[in-house]
Amino acid sequence: MRVAVIGLGLIGGSLLRALAVAGHAVLGYDADPATRAMARTAAARARVGARWQVTGTVRDAAAGADLVVLAVPLPVVGTVLDELAGSGYTGLLTDVTSVKGPVRELVLGRTKLAGYVGGHPMAGRETSGFAAADPHLFDGCAWVLCLEPDETDLADWLTLAGVLTGLGARVVPMAAAATDPLALTLGAGSFRDGTRVAASPPPLTAAMCGGNAAAVGAALDAVLSLLGTAREALDATDPIGALSAWLAPPATARAAWPPGSSEPATLPAKTDVLLRLGRAGGWITEVSADHRTVSAARPA
Repeated sequence: MRVAVIGLGLIGGSLLRALAVAGHAVLGYDADPATRAMARTAAARARVGARWQVTGTVRDAAAGADLVVLAVPLPVVGTVLDELAGSGYTGLLTDVTSVKGPVRELVLGRTKLAGYVGGHPMAGRETSGFAAADPHLFDGCAWVLCLEPDETDLADWLTLAGVLTGLGARVVPMAAAATDPLALTLGAGSFRDGTRVAASPPPLTAAMCGGNAAAVGAALDAVLSLLGTAREALDATDPIGALSAWLAPPATARAAWPPGSSEPATLPAKTDVLLRLGRAGGWITEVSADHRTVSAARPA
């Protein structure tokens, strides 16, 4: 496919590299001239057959593209969407933003943009910027793709799922907040080591949390309640026993991660089937060429 990646930080830059290695025709753009220059230099040094181009505008990157990927921080998503709409782009659109609801609302507010499939790869590291980009960042990672029953075009979803599984990602169909066992499937580096996220640039973390304030607030209230229970356990007659009981559920959850994989199965590529798979913590490993079936696995 001809793919445009808008935003060349860690995730966008890694995706740019991975798509090029997979044989796609890739164009990239970043608002920072220094990042564009770095990406051009890296392209010139890449092996033949795995190179990309860097454009000077969003319009030039999207011109003729089959797929546009937004890899920019939430505060500037609206601006980039305006540029895409102004360019006349009407092809398949996805994003890698950490929150999905606000991006969906921004896209729906621009009726000229069609074919949106929200997404987010559960991958990252404490370093940022194009210099940290790695074409293998998504190997084996869970990549959430939103599949809204009355909204998402299944053909678009399957096309994008095919591209991402071709990069080695495990595509997880999803339409709601993650709960067990889905939460374990989506667990990534930050589940293993929460301090990695703390080393990220504060504005990025602030944008993720502030852009989804209502949901983050509810989750934070739940965490505060749990911490209150832990504090009370310290004053119990048997604090060790009380804390052991408090720590048992997270210990069980951590011991079960990462989940094992069942034997692959072939499923019909239907919205209800795919959503049941996602709710069960399952993932897509391959999309058939005719888009009629998918290969899928579930947690063992």
